[in-house]
Amino acid sequence: MSFPGTTLQVGSSGQYVRTIQNQLNAISNSYPAVPKVIEDGIYGTDTENAVKIFQGIFGLPQSGVVDFKTWYEISRVYVATTRIASLNPLI
Repeated sequence: MSFPGTTLQVGSSGQYVRTIQNQLNAISNSYPAVPKVIEDGIYGTDTENAVKIFQGIFGLPQSGVVDFKTWYEISRVYVATTRIASLNPLI
């Protein structure tokens, strides 16, 4: 899914938020420091915190906001971690 053209932050809602929540949860399986979040499509403080932690791990400014750079880094890491998991079902 491509960047929605607008940042996602506390108060945002909808399918793009749900996508980020789903991807963060998948990333959390390989990076347990990233906390799991409820996939409800509502960008609350738990999602903001998970984004901040993700940003810190991957060298992005820890704003808690999903901007263009954060969106694509989450997407990149999601693809990388889910491909690794699918190659080795024991992970």
